[in-house]
Amino acid sequence: MNVVICRDVPDLGIQAARAAAASLRQALAEKEEVTILVATGASQFATLQELVQSPEIDWSRVTGFHLDEYLGLSIDHPASFRRYLQERFISQVPLRQFHLVDGEAEDPQQECKRLEQLIRQREIDVALIGIGENGHLAFNDPPADFETPQSYLVVTLDKACREQQFGEGWFPSLEAVPTTAISMSVSQILKAKRIICSVPDQRKAVAVQKSVEGPITPQVPASILQSHAGCTLFLDAPAASRLQESSGSSPAERT
Repeated sequence: MNVVICRDVPDLGIQAARAAAASLRQALAEKEEVTILVATGASQFATLQELVQSPEIDWSRVTGFHLDEYLGLSIDHPASFRRYLQERFISQVPLRQFHLVDGEAEDPQQECKRLEQLIRQREIDVALIGIGENGHLAFNDPPADFETPQSYLVVTLDKACREQQFGEGWFPSLEAVPTTAISMSVSQILKAKRIICSVPDQRKAVAVQKSVEGPITPQVPASILQSHAGCTLFLDAPAASRLQESSGSSPAERT
């Protein structure tokens, strides 16, 4: 993967959004309709804020999917990823369509099948993702399933993942964090032609180091990004603090 170390979080958002916008414009120049995957969570605040202001993107030709959603959580809950996306992305740009993961579906397995039927018809042009404190991609906690052919899965969230959600202030207590979710699979994420991975904050530094410099292993789900030729990892200095100098951009290239 390519690694870009940015000045700070606002600069990370600007650079990641520029890369995503450029990829969207290129895809729109090549075909009539394009598809984007959109992540949620605190790591995506700056990137999405900048992306929705990007010029010369015909959003009416863009269809979106998102990566995951808690099971049993109301769309009105402050931690709902559907609510997050409605407020920060869907309501901000005139998309052709956005396919939300219904975490309140009566049959979660059937919801996975519904989403799979939709996404299997599409070529994924751009994926916006992050990396969890435990190295997860979407809600694929370690050990992640790299092999499943399914596009969406019902997953159980491990303690480290749930502690991150509580620590970021989305829930009043650890006990309030749901234990299950629907998540896009790792194999489906890797089908994206271009992956823009935004990872700020010191608390992600260990996961970043293992993902970039360690072996590819299900114990560090994000390490699989090393195998994707179109992935760029955008970091702020604290998130990159444990990387060796050779892992990131050179000092002259850092911004």
